[in-house]
Order: sequence, then structure tokens, then C-alpha cells
Amino acid sequence: MPIAPRQLLITGGSVVNVFSGEIYPADVLCAGGRIADLQPAGRLPQPCDCATVDARGRFVLPGLINAHLHIESSMVTPAEYAKAVVPRGTLTLVADPHEIANVEGVGGIRRMVASAERAIADIYYVAPSCVPATHLETAGGELGPAEVSGLLAEPYILGLGEVMNYPGVLAGDPDVLAKMAAARRAGKPIDGHAPGLAGRDLARYVLAGVTSEHEATSLAEAREKWRLGLWLMIRQGSAARNLADLLPLAIESGGERMMLVTDDRHPDDLVAAGELDDVLRQAVAGGLPPVAAIRMATWNPALYFHLDDRGAVLPGKLADLWIVEDLREFRTAAVIKRGEIVWSDGQWTAGLPGPAATDAGDTAGSVHLPADLGTRLAMPARQGTARVIGIVPGQITTEHRRWEVAVGADGTVSSRDGEVCRLAVIERHGRNGNVGIGFVSGLGLGAAPARAVAIGATVAHDSHNLVIAGTSEAAMRQVAEALAKAGGGFAVVADGKLTGLLALPVAGLMADRAVEAVAAGAAQVNQAARAAGAVGESPLMTLSFLALPVIPALKLTDRGLVDVARFEHVPLWIEQGKGD
Repeated sequence: MPIAPRQLLITGGSVVNVFSGEIYPADVLCAGGRIADLQPAGRLPQPCDCATVDARGRFVLPGLINAHLHIESSMVTPAEYAKAVVPRGTLTLVADPHEIANVEGVGGIRRMVASAERAIADIYYVAPSCVPATHLETAGGELGPAEVSGLLAEPYILGLGEVMNYPGVLAGDPDVLAKMAAARRAGKPIDGHAPGLAGRDLARYVLAGVTSEHEATSLAEAREKWRLGLWLMIRQGSAARNLADLLPLAIESGGERMMLVTDDRHPDDLVAAGELDDVLRQAVAGGLPPVAAIRMATWNPALYFHLDDRGAVLPGKLADLWIVEDLREFRTAAVIKRGEIVWSDGQWTAGLPGPAATDAGDTAGSVHLPADLGTRLAMPARQGTARVIGIVPGQITTEHRRWEVAVGADGTVSSRDGEVCRLAVIERHGRNGNVGIGFVSGLGLGAAPARAVAIGATVAHDSHNLVIAGTSEAAMRQVAEALAKAGGGFAVVADGKLTGLLALPVAGLMADRAVEAVAAGAAQVNQAARAAGAVGESPLMTLSFLALPVIPALKLTDRGLVDVARFEHVPLWIEQGKGD
């Protein structure tokens, strides 16, 4: 981002001081991309060749810093993501690129860095710690201790990404501990990911060097983790929304050692509601004082990641400023990046970079299907007790159901216990061609088993293989072939026709298009899924979490069904007399 050639004087506004906790009238002088002076209103003379911003009746805030997100979840490239959030006040991002790393390894991270170099926001990254996330699945990339150590030496890598393999930490897994040791040697923080971990095991996790946590979902869990010294990242994303439950602790403490983050925000939410600005609105509406909320989205993340040059409206800090109409709705009046006005009165005032070559999609190499896919998807006729993944509405957790299931001679699936359909996870990275087979209930597709319908996605956390749910082998194979041709994305087939397709040819995760266009495509494909019988507002996003074996209780990977509590593979069918 170029530094503004002229000085900039902001007059008449009320500055939000995240250090003192005050809001007071002051003028701000920016020079050389930094804040050069801050004085009570009317005390600063206007220098020669100085642009001015009239902020009367408005508030001058530091630019927001999103300390934990996965850009890939927006389905757009880093440069396009920045275009979506800068008008909403987010000027610095610290992203965990473990989604693309699971597909392309270090090369995927380099692709994200190249896109970030052309972004209008400052985008930093953390080194993914768990690629693959577990030994229970096949990823496209692998990051061992040597690769992680090399990444941590880069200036754009601010820390070690969420350590999801907390069982490995507790068991003393040498690779996991080596990655954490590399972060400590580099003097960089280690993000945690330990849902439900408590007591002595939690203390051991902290002892190993973890410094933050964003997976707390209850007030008691958040308090215990915060008391043990972890920085608490309060998440308000699209799939996981924890703000309302954890807000009382933030109100009680004034937000000390806490941050507001989004984690995963999908394109429709970015367009309709916003990003951190939306989280601020909800936090303030829930009773958190505005200055405390702003501090949790500015100075606190700057302090945590050692970004000492930003996060406050003070002399010497970067002139990254967000001018808003009020401190409740946080409506943007203007955005200033390194002393340059980039957004004002609802439009861009700075030139925007074009797409980078690394943002281009790869329809030829994102999705590899096994040659015998039809045979691998086939399921012989059988009746008995099977393990069924039970979807919990509004959650990414699932239930481990044991239902009586019947597979007919024509391949249709039914259960006397409720709606059920087939589920498959196909290894798409060209590593081994594995196909995992299972059953899922709660998607709605099985309510009319006579229809030949299927929905599928290459967005399948965290290894991002190809996950497909459907009522027939033919429809599931048609979805797979459509996604292979498109280079990845989301697809719907109903009664022999491709009724919905959102192509995501950048690693099968993103498209180099504006977030508004991608959001419209996501809405269309979800509408097609509902027309095929799927239930819920975003059935394809629900589908994308069914292959995530670090979130309870039962999941499916390319290697088979996973009992998350036991952290091991289990058979699909339960044989009589052999218990669970």
C-alpha cells in the first residue's frame, strides 16, 4: 500500500483513545503514513499542501485488526477479501491459511502471500500447525516441523496457527512439540484450539506454550481458560457464534486480554452483515462499552501479535484510521490507510489493484477422481445396525447415532428411525484415491429416497476432499464429475440434471471474483440444494463440516468413519454381539 504523498489533517472529530478509555474532541495530523500529532480541537495549524477531512460529529477510531480468520471461508482471494472489509473498517488481518495448506502445502501459503501483497489491507499470516489436521484423513499438503520452522522465520508470519491436535500435545507427540518449540524460539505466539479441554489437561496444554484460545463456547469454559493466562478470542463467525455466551466475561473484565474475531465468515454474511464491524455492533448492543469493544478489535490484537506500529490513535502509530458516524451502528464515513483516504462517502477514492497471476484458478488440477469411482461408490444391499452421522441444526458438532438402516437392491437407503441418505468422502488430491462411505441424517435428502439427488463440495474441512451426500450412486457420481470439470466448488444434481454450480477453481476453495458475485452464486446453489430436498439455510455449508474429525462426535473422512471421542476409525456397520 503506497504512503500518502501529502499530509492529512482530520479536524472536528472525537478521538477514541483505547489507552486511556476516553472519547474526546481532537484533531489528528498524518504525515509519512503515520500519525504525526494529536491535539485538542483547533490547536493544530493547517500546514501547506495538506489535505483535510472534516470529521465534525463523527468519531475517529484505529483501523480494526481481525486477529483470527480463515480467508478461504469467504470463498474469495485475499485481495478480494480486503476489498470487502476495508470499507467496513478492517485494515489489518491475521489469517490462518491452513485450508489452502491442506490442499497445496507451502505452495498454497505462497499463493496467499502473493495475493496479499496486492491487497488494500495489510494481511499477515500464522504458520499452520496441523496439516494434515489428523492422521485420520488424507490431505493434499503436509507441513512438518522443518516447513513450519521455515515459515516462522518469515516476517509476514506472526505466530503458530491453531494447535488443533491437542491430544498430540498432551501425549507428547514429537512433531507437534517441535512446531511449538520453533514458535517459542522465534518469539511468536501460539494459537490454541481445544474445545472443551479443562482441568489438569488444560493446564498441561497451557504449559506446553499455547497462548490463545478461540474455541470456548460456554462462560465457564471461557473463564477457566482466561484465568490460566490464555488470551481469549471471542468468535462470532457464520457457523460458530459464541459472542452472546461469552460477552458477560468481557463486560465484567473490560475486555482485558480478549479479542473479537470472526474465524469463518461466509460470503453471504460478509455482504449482508459485515465483518468485525458487525461483531462490534453486536457486542455494544449486548452491553459492552464501546471503548472496550473497540480495544478488543484494535490494540489488544496488536499487542498480542507484537504489531506495535498500529492499533491506537496516537503519535507514531500508522495512520490507519476508521471514521464512523456513531459508536453503536458503526456506520463508515471514511477510511484512511497509511495516511491516504481510500474510502469516503460510500465509494473508493484510491485506485484498487488488479488480480494477481497467483489468484488464477486451476480447473485441471484441483479435483482428481479415481478411475473406478462408480464401483467405489456402490453399496451392496444390506440391512442392520449402522453408525449414522446425525446433524445438529445450527452446529458443526454432530451426533453419533446407531440406527437400523436398510440398503435396497437398487441402492436406495432408508431407516425406520428417521431420514437418512448416503455420504461419501473422495480423496481429490491425487494421493491415493480413497473413498470413505457412510450415512447421514438431518440433511433432508433422504426424505424422498426415490428421487435421484445429490449435493457435493470440495470445501470440506480441513483436508478439503470431495464430500457428497445423495440418494443414488448415479447422482453422486454426476456431482463429482461436475466439480472435477469446474476445478472445485459446490454442485447440486436433481433427477439427472445439474441444477446448481458454484465454481471455486482456486484450490477448490476460492474464486477470483468480487465477494458479492460469489455470495450470489452461493445463494443460488443453496437454493438448488433446498429444491432437491435439503433442509436448512445453508445445507452445503453444513455438508462441508461433515468431514472434520476434530469436532465431535461422528465424522467421515476418505479413510472411513471417525469416532471423534475415541479419535479412531470405526466400522460403518455394527455386527451383532460385538457391542459398539
